[in-house]
Amino acid sequence: MSKGRFGQHGGQFVPETLMNAVEELLEAYEKYSHDEAFLSELQTLHETYTGRPSLLYYAEKMTKDLGGAKIYLKREDLNHTGSHKINNALGQVLLAKKMGKTRVIAETGAGQHGVATATAAALMGMECEIYMGEEDTERQALNVFRMELLGAKVHPVTSGTKTLKDAVNETMREWTNRVEDTHYVLGSVMGPHPFPTIVRDFQSIIGKEVRSQILKAEGKLPDLLIACVGGGSNAMGLFYEFLKESSVKMIGCEAAGHGIDTDQHAATISKGTLGIFHGMKSYFCQDEYGQIAPVYSISAGLDYPGIGPEHANLHDSGRAQYVPVTDNEAVEAFEYLSRVEGIIPAIESSHAIAHARKIAPSMGKDEVIVINLSGRGDKDVAAIARYKGVQIYE
Repeated sequence: MSKGRFGQHGGQFVPETLMNAVEELLEAYEKYSHDEAFLSELQTLHETYTGRPSLLYYAEKMTKDLGGAKIYLKREDLNHTGSHKINNALGQVLLAKKMGKTRVIAETGAGQHGVATATAAALMGMECEIYMGEEDTERQALNVFRMELLGAKVHPVTSGTKTLKDAVNETMREWTNRVEDTHYVLGSVMGPHPFPTIVRDFQSIIGKEVRSQILKAEGKLPDLLIACVGGGSNAMGLFYEFLKESSVKMIGCEAAGHGIDTDQHAATISKGTLGIFHGMKSYFCQDEYGQIAPVYSISAGLDYPGIGPEHANLHDSGRAQYVPVTDNEAVEAFEYLSRVEGIIPAIESSHAIAHARKIAPSMGKDEVIVINLSGRGDKDVAAIARYKGVQIYE
């Protein structure tokens, strides 16, 4: 394993109280990531519990409607718990159990990572506590109730902007307090080394499946991969398998909120600058004094001021392109995919759908796009209704 650097990004910027825990995790991951019994147990869970492999669906009506490239959707929304987050949660909770930990903690924004972690903890008989920004507990109240049903204790975080950034702060603080029996199930390709590598590896099953599925369907690799990025776990899970395939282009779609020329966005690559936060060096939205700036997105899952260090390096090298997508564009895409294909996507994934709508018509009919549909949109229906001024009652 590398030293956790991706170009100038990554590293281990943590307090001394966490260094032992980080090193213990690194040692355990280096052991179990090459342990055939561990990998076999995880693969069995994917097949018998998560329901993998997830479908690669040919979006024929969307393709015909837009003209141009053929469009496929990688259906991570069909996984148990409804998103790609279960891939990483199962891996990390199983790893924590092998390490002798009895308790897991996690941060969550939209709630999908919290639900996935609570699910894995229930399955493996471990204590679970979730930290979630108070504003997000209100935006995603259904997921809070799901976590509690699964036996997790949910802590609303009332500091800062009461969103994902503050939930990460609180979870790291709690990990510092109880490193002996507790593992922090970090939910994206971010944080101090080895988390970006661990999460990427557990999510890379997405791209591995896409490779075999698209070769069977089209007899060729895809021409373009598109995925949304907040921290960037679903995008990295899709991209990683194809990084060495120079013919495969990659686009990450970040949350432009009300527009990147306003102060109401979370477009880290478009508007961010180099900094150090949450244990890593990467690009962050910062103010003129170098402080982390408040960010905004209609999507609680993309409402984060930074991006994983490997994505930052892919941007620096030009291997991947990152584009901003506004709230309005994402909401239009949410409605479009629901109406055209009968699939209600997560509002996070709708950012990727929105960009595909822009670019597919300009591509050739012999070209292929794969979009990672990272989660299902049930959790966002009420939020979209509120956005459109529609009153709904449960």
